[in-house]
Parts: sequence; structure tokens; C-alpha cells
Amino acid sequence: MKSFSFAPISSPSSKILILGTMPGTKSLELNQYYGHNQNNFWKFMFQILGQEFSNDYETRKKLLIENNIALWDVLQFCDRVGSLDSAIKNEIANDFEHFLEIHPQIESIIFNGQKAAAFFKKYVHLTKEYKTFTLPSTSPANAGKTFQDKLKEWNIIKTLL
Repeated sequence: MKSFSFAPISSPSSKILILGTMPGTKSLELNQYYGHNQNNFWKFMFQILGQEFSNDYETRKKLLIENNIALWDVLQFCDRVGSLDSAIKNEIANDFEHFLEIHPQIESIIFNGQKAAAFFKKYVHLTKEYKTFTLPSTSPANAGKTFQDKLKEWNIIKTLL
């Protein structure tokens, strides 16, 4: 199945860029980043940013924008059956050179999982230095750590704001 990533959620004042690999099946169906209700991404963001959790997608996007956080995926396109990153084939990366050029305030890049970091390292070669952090995937497929253990690592965002 051919999969395409979403447009980024960002503003010119974004300071942090969070990168996933590619939207999963449920996210593509809903046309929303991290649309699977068992993915902890949005739970983490609301908790880290001290806001009451919301299922409303517009509220979720607004939370990121108001806190100078951009959200995108490393890959623009791939072939994949299902939602597992291990099933990705024929991938093409997004245009980070252009994205970072029009978002000059970005200082830190956070990878949502090892696969996002690996694809970024494979395809993206930047001339500017950024602080980079590879955090545990928020996906329900990543059951190796507890919610609390993952949240502790994701709390690095507080120090970057």
C-alpha cells in the first residue's frame, strides 16, 4: 500500500521539531498525526506541557503551535502494508533543507523512535548543527518500556522550550 505523509504542523516561531517515521494506518484513515488511540504521543504532549488532555485534533495542533513545537515525519512517501516501521519499503524522505530554511528558529530535533532517527540519518544531510534526541517510540507496538518510563524521557522537551 502506498502511504504519503501529512503536511507539517508548524509555525515560523517553532523551536523544536518532532519527527515520526510515517503515519500508520489509523492515522491515515483519520487524516491526523498519531490518530491511533493507543499511541501515547498526544497524552505525552498534554502532560509535558501542563494542559488538560483533549481528543479534539484542532486543540492538539494548537497546543503544539502555542508551545513552538513543529511536528512532521521523516518520510514523505513509502510502500507499507500495515503500520509497522519495519514494513516500510521504497521510502523517500521529506525536504528538510527547505523546511528548516523557512523555520530558522528550530534548534532541536526529536525523533519519535529509533526508526525515525535511522531514516533521517540515512537520507538527510544538514549543514547546520542541531541538538538531536532519539526518544522511545510512542507507538503501542513499542511495549518494551512503561508509559511512565517513556514519559520521563519525553520530558526532555521541557528543557528545550
